[in-house]
Amino acid sequence: MNLEVKQKILQKIKDYDRIILFRHVRPDGDCMGATKGMKELLLASFPKKEVLVIEQDIPAYLEFMGTDDAPIDKTLYADALGIVLDTGSAARISNKNYDRCKELIKIDHHIPLENYGDLQWVEEDRSSCCEMIVDFYETFRDELALNSAAATHLYTGMVTDSGRFKYSGVNGNTMRAAATLLDVGVDTDILYARLYLEAYEYLKFKAYVYNKMQMTENGVAYLFIDKAMQEQFNLTLEQASACVGTMDSIRGCISWMVFIENGDAEGSIRVRLRSRFVHINTIAEKYHGGGHACASGATVYSQEEMESLLRDTDALVKEYKETHEDWL
Repeated sequence: MNLEVKQKILQKIKDYDRIILFRHVRPDGDCMGATKGMKELLLASFPKKEVLVIEQDIPAYLEFMGTDDAPIDKTLYADALGIVLDTGSAARISNKNYDRCKELIKIDHHIPLENYGDLQWVEEDRSSCCEMIVDFYETFRDELALNSAAATHLYTGMVTDSGRFKYSGVNGNTMRAAATLLDVGVDTDILYARLYLEAYEYLKFKAYVYNKMQMTENGVAYLFIDKAMQEQFNLTLEQASACVGTMDSIRGCISWMVFIENGDAEGSIRVRLRSRFVHINTIAEKYHGGGHACASGATVYSQEEMESLLRDTDALVKEYKETHEDWL
């Protein structure tokens, strides 16, 4: 079935002279890598085509991946093929001109929350959307060309979305895809330095996190990062979100999360949920979010909603521990 869909996607790409790539709001490494990697892949394969990524929201830690294309006249979308990458729902597409495209393709690895687009290729068991793009190249490597620029973007997405290949979605196909990219040419020394070296001030913030994090009765670690804390440590939203990873190695804790005060008029609080073994995406979906089984995002709008989300997660973890013996 997926082969048939991929064949249709390739044919659509061949049919259009202008292709516009889209990603989700507040982009992470995977959707940045997927859009930029797909652009380089298509330009290398079809140099006469116009391939654009018309986005401007690039987080500071991914600025090394380069800028996006300048906006074009909205009328130019009408004869373009749109490809949306790494985005589960249409509401989360960053560039709202996506619906002006003549045809729209969805390529994604999230648990589907809604169907959109004329063609959909969704594999929720993939570790990243970038892994799917490598698979697309491998399927049609006699017709496509992969250069080092594309390989570096795609490898960036694979590394960041798989937690450096340690999350449960990683399998043999993931590593074979990574090998394909490394064989083409990826300077991992430079890439890892750009991704993982941290400022002295941010390391002091991580120490603060370990002092301030709390734990529920059944083992859900959590932290609330208010605006004052963000200002004290000069944190971007991306840096605040990333600190959820500092709580991923607590013995007895199989779910952890961070609440981040946005400071907007709605009083919204961004939530980053992570887990081991137990699936927490249903919790995220209940609180205006969604994502993967063990890595999701949500939004709450009050202290009461925060506490409710924590209670729901704590109850889920309690039930899992009582019914499973393999949670360590």
